[in-house]
Amino acid sequence: MDLNDAVLTCAVNIQWTNAVGITGRKLAYKTATMRLVRNDIRELFVEVTPEKLKPLKFKLKDLMVHKKFMAEGKATFNFKAENCALYLSNAPPGTLMFFLRTIFIKMNGDGGQPDDASMQKKLREHLLSGKPSSFEDVSPVTTAEMILARKKAGLVPKGTTTTPSPQGAKKRRFDELKDQDREKGTGPAAKKLYQSSPLAGTDESLRLNEEQMEVLRACTTGKNVFFTGSAGTGKSFLLRRIISALPPDGTIATASTGVAACLIGGTTLHAFAGIGGGDATMQRCLELASRPVSAQTWRKCKRLIIDEISMVDGQFFEKIEAVARHIRRNDRPFGGIQLILCGDFLQLPPVIRGDFGAAPNATPQQRFCFQSSAWETCIQCVYELKQVHRQSDPEFVKILNHLRIGHVNESITTRLAATSRQKIEGNGILATQLCSHTNDANSINESKLENLQGDKVLFRSDDSDAGMTKQLDQQIQAPSQLYLKVNAQVMLLKNINISNGLVNGARGVVVRMEKDLPVVRFKNNQEYVCKHEKWIIKTATGGVITRRQVPLKLAWAFSIHKSQGLTLDCVEMSLSKVFEAGQAYVALSRAKSLQSVRILDFDAKQVWANPQVLQFYKGFRRRLMDTTMIPLGPKNKDKRPGDANSALAKIKKSLMNKPLVSIS
Repeated sequence: MDLNDAVLTCAVNIQWTNAVGITGRKLAYKTATMRLVRNDIRELFVEVTPEKLKPLKFKLKDLMVHKKFMAEGKATFNFKAENCALYLSNAPPGTLMFFLRTIFIKMNGDGGQPDDASMQKKLREHLLSGKPSSFEDVSPVTTAEMILARKKAGLVPKGTTTTPSPQGAKKRRFDELKDQDREKGTGPAAKKLYQSSPLAGTDESLRLNEEQMEVLRACTTGKNVFFTGSAGTGKSFLLRRIISALPPDGTIATASTGVAACLIGGTTLHAFAGIGGGDATMQRCLELASRPVSAQTWRKCKRLIIDEISMVDGQFFEKIEAVARHIRRNDRPFGGIQLILCGDFLQLPPVIRGDFGAAPNATPQQRFCFQSSAWETCIQCVYELKQVHRQSDPEFVKILNHLRIGHVNESITTRLAATSRQKIEGNGILATQLCSHTNDANSINESKLENLQGDKVLFRSDDSDAGMTKQLDQQIQAPSQLYLKVNAQVMLLKNINISNGLVNGARGVVVRMEKDLPVVRFKNNQEYVCKHEKWIIKTATGGVITRRQVPLKLAWAFSIHKSQGLTLDCVEMSLSKVFEAGQAYVALSRAKSLQSVRILDFDAKQVWANPQVLQFYKGFRRRLMDTTMIPLGPKNKDKRPGDANSALAKIKKSLMNKPLVSIS
């Protein structure tokens, strides 16, 4: 599948108005393909092609684009000269953003637009030739075009995110832009349009690699997908790109935990499913899900995304699969809903209430999703991401890969034990202590803050719904009430400026208060005035709840469970209280490098992997070898009979180390 920045598929409503603004002709298309095309005299058009109908073309002249709701997959094109408006909806948000950006760049930075004299000459030649107009697709955007478009629009930045240019200059630039727009009949392009596309980016760190693109292609072509990978391989990053590449209507993003749901802008799986914790009988679960609100949510769902699937227990997964078939009156797996599942079963497992298989003759509880009968019938494609992005040190990556499968040899033990003597503090930043229990982390933070001199300053969150404060506290890292003092150890909870190291998980210390806002000096010596940022979570019914708060949290200590999605650059841990398989691996994999971590009293016995999970991943590779076609070359008479088997064995061995891509 080609991912084209000049093609968009969405719902399109078209309206024409007369000279006094009264609406006349109307057209509505549930699905239409929009393309950017040029005619033979290089004029730009938007071509709208509804299903099974002839295309309509609109000349990109005197165009106003309204993109306030672009993140929701909506935009409006006003063609003033034609008294016509196009209302776009249900567009994949990332693709829509790239489409609008391409229009802006092609109109402002093309450099290929002919001048008036040249245009008149070409038009005359075209009319004399008597040939009908021909159209061709617009070429992809180049970096040179982007730079030129930015210059023409006056959007070349004079500062950075952390050191913005003066407000006065910004206002003057905006006023000049508005004057230009009045003359040109075009609206200013927001800087947001220059963010990387969800499908490909201009910045190397934001571009999807080939294995991630393979997963994206499978998801956008309607396959039921499960993709996995070790910590730091960009699973959540890829999942956000997938969400932005899918139509918003019918796409439900969920996660097994509140923190993971917030990271992808979704809701919790339990809130969506409408069956509570799933502890009730199957009949009772069907009754709960049949309530009007829950049933409507299930019926509207076309694509269900579940992050951190490893923490969803098998029985709950089996129940919601049965609920989906029952509510939707559809006997296909999951009631015909497309499934996109993401997670690593070698990390934190599901929390199971009660004793595991306590009764002597009881059937063992299905702890993991892959143990349920629904798993095999629902999943069509499986992928494993191999490229680690969080850590760049090959030695550390190799150690983490061993810890993931519970393998610790003498050299690993020696290397990790040696970190206990490392001095990782610097610039006033102390190491964050990673705890296996949340209560331990909270107690340490409260005690350390009280011991600091000076008065506490309270920062209250601004929540869009005061009645949802408790739920927001569970799902969002930023607390509703944050007490700070000068010299408090803090952690940044938002990506503010990636190039300057101001990223989610960066460690710092409060150095002063400035205009009622905390100023934080980070480990890389960057200072930043922490202004209020916004977090968004969705309810099960599709509503949106927001929280505005300074993007900080006390960071003398942090829990392993709350560290999801974080990359910690100064962390200390004692693994003596580890109580789950994979917990030690999860804790250590949060660290950016071996030089930024200190492990106290390392013991190889604290590292183990669940044998059932190891067997599941082993089956991955066996399944891959069984379903991969190995091409046979021409016969060679000089080869000995045993060489063919030897070559086949080598190929199979190499496949064992490649990313998993298996299609049933």
